[in-house]
Amino acid sequence: MLTELIEAAVRAGQPALGEAAYERLAERTRAAGTAWALGVEARSRALLSDGPAADTAYREAIRQLGRCRITVHLARARLLYGEWLRRRDRRGQSREQLRAAYDLLSGIGADGFAARARRELLATGETARKRTPDAVTDLTGQEAQIARLARDGRTNAEIAAHLFISPRTVEWHLGRVFAKLGIASRRELRTALPGPVPHPA
Repeated sequence: MLTELIEAAVRAGQPALGEAAYERLAERTRAAGTAWALGVEARSRALLSDGPAADTAYREAIRQLGRCRITVHLARARLLYGEWLRRRDRRGQSREQLRAAYDLLSGIGADGFAARARRELLATGETARKRTPDAVTDLTGQEAQIARLARDGRTNAEIAAHLFISPRTVEWHLGRVFAKLGIASRRELRTALPGPVPHPA
């Protein structure tokens, strides 16, 4: 895939190879015009840029990929942005992106990328907890409520309407719930949460 080739070329110190792959990618993504296509193009452009241009491109990638359902691409954009921020000594912003990346990647079972995000977090001076089977006690009140509703068969839209939040917010919280419980999908909530989940106080 061209996006993987671009990242590999940048990491290997071969920007010319990355630029050539980016030109081919951009032709396809601009023709498609979807949030996913524009997001992966912006992420690749960020890898090949520096300074304010890279910062803008990473933010655009996260904005576009946040509008589509392919969580792994959003998580990887946050991971790359977090790495980029850390190398520029912007630790507070870096932690925010890396924490989000770690939660999302752990939640979908992308263990290799989650481990990379965790290592980067450790390098900023913060810790990222490893998943544990009894992590239900670590859920916040809102996470517990969303987890209970999802376990009981409610869709994201139904949960959003019930709690007066957006479906995207529900999806975000479910990603955090999955990470804390060490599961990869809502199907596993019944096993991970066999008993009653307390309502928030």
